[in-house]
Amino acid sequence: MSQSEKPRLSRLTSIITELQSNKILKARVIADKFKISIRTVYRDMETLKKSGIPIYTVDGKGYSLVDGYRLPPIMFTEQEANALITAAKLISKNKDKSLIDNHESAISKIKAVLRHSGKDKAAILSDRIAFFINYNKETTSDNLSLIQIAITNQNLLKITYKSISNNDVTIRVIEPYAIYHSKENWILIAYCRLRNDFREFRLDKIISIISTSEKFEDKNFVLYKYFEEKINP
Repeated sequence: MSQSEKPRLSRLTSIITELQSNKILKARVIADKFKISIRTVYRDMETLKKSGIPIYTVDGKGYSLVDGYRLPPIMFTEQEANALITAAKLISKNKDKSLIDNHESAISKIKAVLRHSGKDKAAILSDRIAFFINYNKETTSDNLSLIQIAITNQNLLKITYKSISNNDVTIRVIEPYAIYHSKENWILIAYCRLRNDFREFRLDKIISIISTSEKFEDKNFVLYKYFEEKINP
């Protein structure tokens, strides 16, 4: 497969997911989402039809999939779907852009496996849930997803950090261990090799971050013990 074909294949796969996530999908919506022309949308839809994807055109409205077509074959109860829609509303108020983007992508894939009646109910519920936090949808960081990967893979991080207390900027190599959420901010607990001790770093104060390929050895960190020692030093 040529390099030029790979982006189109990825787009076609994503279009199928969008079709599964929506009862009817307009050509203009597809064009805007994937930054392509309407003519390219028409070509993509014809390609999908010829490959056997059961797409039909709703006159004057857009495209739809034949009801019952599912990829992958996962089913949710109505209560489970409602819980996921509620969580999506809450996470949309989070201040880390990477978490919002990745969760929206996951929810789109989850909606893709709902029946049409389920999609309708999900849309109703989504319009009738509100969380009055971070009302302006301010995002102050975009690193949570990268940090989560570094924690689970035990990769060293190199960060440029601005101190909360005195605004000093330092470059540090840290071993990421855990994250927690407090007062609408995400906080990273890490072993700082500059200070030779555990430190906490607010994600909105990280100016830049690089995940290295270098691994670190786990220091038998246990989150609840960390908090216990912090409360009762």
